[in-house]
Amino acid sequence: MMCAIFLGNTQHILSNVMRLKSALANIIDPDFGLLDELLSRQVLTRRQLAKVRSERTVYERNDAMLDLLVSEDQCDHFVKALRQTSQQHVAIFIAQNGGQKLATHQFIN
Repeated sequence: MMCAIFLGNTQHILSNVMRLKSALANIIDPDFGLLDELLSRQVLTRRQLAKVRSERTVYERNDAMLDLLVSEDQCDHFVKALRQTSQQHVAIFIAQNGGQKLATHQFIN
């Protein structure tokens, strides 16, 4: 049996990202593909990418990256980039508003 998670309504991703920014800065791994994926999805420009990468610690890089997310469209691509770079747990954390709501589970045989 396999469990599929449906994240439901994603209309408020930006507000969830902003509300959860501090927690997200502690759990995102920006250094192994995420920043490059954000560049390829045109969420970040090359100049923004260079600025984020210039930050000294992973937490500062995450803060700088999250500060650049200012639209629902950017946040939608951000969540897709998280999934693409094996950070589904972070995407689920965002969709569930930091665990404030449950994801809908459907069991598939």
